[in-house]
Amino acid sequence: MTQATAKSYRVPEEVLSIARDIKEMKIRGAGRIARAAAKALMVAAEKFEGDNVSVFMEYMEYVARVLVSTRPTAVSLPNAVQYVMRSLRGATFTHLEDARKAVIEKAREFIEYSERAVSRIGEIGSRLISNGDRILTHCNSSAVESILRTAWKQGKRFEVYATETRPRYQGYITARHLAEEGIPITLVPDSAVLRIIGEKKITKVIVGADTITANGALINKIGTSQIALSAYAHRIPFIVAAETYKFSPYTIMGQPVKIEERDPREVLSEPIPGVAVRNPAFDATPPEYISMIITERGIIPPRSAALILWEVFGRQPTDQARRTIDLIDVEEDT
Repeated sequence: MTQATAKSYRVPEEVLSIARDIKEMKIRGAGRIARAAAKALMVAAEKFEGDNVSVFMEYMEYVARVLVSTRPTAVSLPNAVQYVMRSLRGATFTHLEDARKAVIEKAREFIEYSERAVSRIGEIGSRLISNGDRILTHCNSSAVESILRTAWKQGKRFEVYATETRPRYQGYITARHLAEEGIPITLVPDSAVLRIIGEKKITKVIVGADTITANGALINKIGTSQIALSAYAHRIPFIVAAETYKFSPYTIMGQPVKIEERDPREVLSEPIPGVAVRNPAFDATPPEYISMIITERGIIPPRSAALILWEVFGRQPTDQARRTIDLIDVEEDT
């Protein structure tokens, strides 16, 4: 499809607005991003103007590419788009309305599944929470909030420490949401994590995920890996909450995860002459630092990530992949 053809598509403003909000981080969190992408595809299908099935399918592929291009790291985004677009890819439609209906139904199905998955993770994860726990969390995760909210509603009493999560301060979202539930919450600078772990005798660390690789490594908000290292040094459980659509089928064959580099102005609003600024948005935590991963299907050890990929995506490691799966590294997109 030529660029001229792409520009001729009349993509609804609501769809473009969702894409901008994902790119500019007005929509945050891997699960929320995935649901937003599914919604955007649904809106695109509903508001398509025309009567040609072939044009509709090309138009939907264009919208899918626009959405996937907004954020390069969180695999929930391409997985959500792939889930919805599977209704068109490889299918044959004679009537436009049948194709439109297929996309809309698949998008709704994904959104409903995603919401149930978060709730289910809350139910499973809440069993790990005990009275008197002092829990540290990083960034903002719907799945982690679901665990803590569910445990609190069950009558368990505990404290939470949330990092600010600089430079975008997603920890403020977590702190506000938990405070609204009446959960005791303390906000701390990212750089204070090691002191807080030791001084406050943190009993558990629970974080969300942007991507889980085939070897069980965690790609999550920058700062996660140093928290995991601190927890490991203090022999504190480091627990990950992740819906199965955050597992990356692309890493089965060793494809690296690109780490998003964001605008340096998020770190330093007014440039200082002669000073370079790096702003990686994510980092990688090795599986040996992870105690367990809570999914909507149950609790698994990190090394079982490949089995989840096989069950969910039908991706089974080849012999070559099995030999290289532990060598998967993180590629920085600089």
